[in-house]
Amino acid sequence: PILYSYFRSSCSWRVRIALAMKGISYDLVPVNLIKDGGQQFSAEFKALNPMQQVPALKIDGITLSQSLAIINYLEETHPNPRLLPQDPKKRAQVRMIADHIVSGIQPLQNLSVLKQMGEKKMEWAQNCITSGFQALEQILQHTAGRYCVGDEVSMADLCLVPQVANAERYKVDMGPYPIIARINKALLELEAFKISHPSRQPDTPAELQA
Repeated sequence: PILYSYFRSSCSWRVRIALAMKGISYDLVPVNLIKDGGQQFSAEFKALNPMQQVPALKIDGITLSQSLAIINYLEETHPNPRLLPQDPKKRAQVRMIADHIVSGIQPLQNLSVLKQMGEKKMEWAQNCITSGFQALEQILQHTAGRYCVGDEVSMADLCLVPQVANAERYKVDMGPYPIIARINKALLELEAFKISHPSRQPDTPAELQA
């Protein structure tokens, strides 16, 4: 497999965690979202992913984009360890939390949106993440065990950790979200989350490396 990724992309990080958890080795091709006006806008990359976003994964003779589509494919082709619970209710809760983050929070504070916000970009990002985290904290009161849904790492957790990193980057006060903070801390102790971390990627600038 070949993963097209950017060290700081939260969507790419989700997929890196999934690949690490499933024990799938891959080649990484960095796509710098800042350099050269954004390498994702090159004709070469547009042919690979018409949406001009990372991640993209070449695997089993196909090219997939969209992090949850990639993670679902990995789940179906490499079912162990599982990232979706067997219980239908818990599985629905995992998908609900994942969607809450990948549809309701992350795109609103994405690089392409923030560029259009100009001087207000920090305030905008903080507001989007804060309103999303207020809802998420409330949801987790009913679903969380050690992790987002019960005591097994799931697709929801793969979405949570990169989003908390975004929150910290945009200086969101995590004080009002003790459950999110606790789960995030527990997940960052796991090997798959450590090796996939933005500070440990081949394209991480020297000053940001772990």
